[in-house]
Amino acid sequence: MFNVNEYFDGKVKSLAYTVDGEPATLGVMAKGDYEFGTSSIEHMTLISGKMAVKLPDESDWRDIAINETFVVDANVKFQVRLAEDSGYLCLYK
Repeated sequence: MFNVNEYFDGKVKSLAYTVDGEPATLGVMAKGDYEFGTSSIEHMTLISGKMAVKLPDESDWRDIAINETFVVDANVKFQVRLAEDSGYLCLYK
């Protein structure tokens, strides 16, 4: 039904579930900097907090607004910087 994921010594936690037959996660990240790798296309939406992202094809950090979605290609690494504890929704394609 639900799978619990935990990364970075418990600083990132999420619940995995299915939305319209597609995988999704709803999670929280503690303040800090993180690098993630993807295995599929990810549509990440910030739902609370303060986040900046640096995608592989971008040279600068970009601030993400609450309710803003950004897309990350499959099989790449990307970085996120949280100025405070934050919540997100991620849909996988």
